[in-house]
Amino acid sequence: MKTLTRVALYTAITTSLIACGGDNDDNDDLSQLTITPTNLEALGDDYNYEGWIIVDDSPVSTGTFDIENDQTVPSSFNVNEDMAARATTFILTIEPEVGDDPAPSDVHVIAGDLVEGQTTAITNHEAALGSDFSSVEGSFILATPSNGNVTPTQGIWFLDNSSGVAVAGLTLPTLPEGWQYEGWVVDDSPISTGTFTDVAMSDSDGAGSTAGPDSGPEFPGQDFITPALDLVDKTAVISVEPNPDNSSAPFSFKPLVAVIEDTTAPQTMTSNVAATLPSALVTID
Repeated sequence: MKTLTRVALYTAITTSLIACGGDNDDNDDLSQLTITPTNLEALGDDYNYEGWIIVDDSPVSTGTFDIENDQTVPSSFNVNEDMAARATTFILTIEPEVGDDPAPSDVHVIAGDLVEGQTTAITNHEAALGSDFSSVEGSFILATPSNGNVTPTQGIWFLDNSSGVAVAGLTLPTLPEGWQYEGWVVDDSPISTGTFTDVAMSDSDGAGSTAGPDSGPEFPGQDFITPALDLVDKTAVISVEPNPDNSSAPFSFKPLVAVIEDTTAPQTMTSNVAATLPSALVTID
């Protein structure tokens, strides 16, 4: 964990925060913080985004919000002017809507160092995901090991067996606490193939609840035997997910994607990082 961002949120600090929309006659003591997000989507029920500024090595909440029409709701936040002037870093987290822990959660989405009241908050800041996604790669095969490969187009496994030996098909950075990867097959709606943190191990549900009687390989993936689902022309996706997860749908950041073809040879996934990497312009006036 990062010492700067995991310090407890002291009561003395939180009480000095002026929440967005609150009544205060001394408006000269307030600064306005505005967040302009890119590639952030609405969260599931019972969760909100929350902004934090780091003041004297301690986190101070700037308020909670959600996303509607690619904009934050509320659109801006009032913060104590003195604290805003001393803030060094902005961090965005995902927080449960109901809870009694005043400190930031482990789910740090983006962060940035404030310079003259402004920053572009990104994922690879050390106080956020802290991971570099510039070199992600992916491949998968169609196969159904849980039924002896009788119906190979009904199973997807994120591995590469082109050398005759199965190896990990995904090249992804290690995620910090509070995050995990998830595989998906997108038909009319997205279907999870399981969550994972290690590309060379089974995912959270092995071969899946729809698999046949046999086991699957020690890699992420799933068989869709019962009920049967042919995967050809569907879309394969790898997403980065908060943990605990806030929604049954994929999170907005989806670094790898591919249209599934009718072949048992390894298929290559395309980097989707540039199109879905979250960031935000943060200004304090």
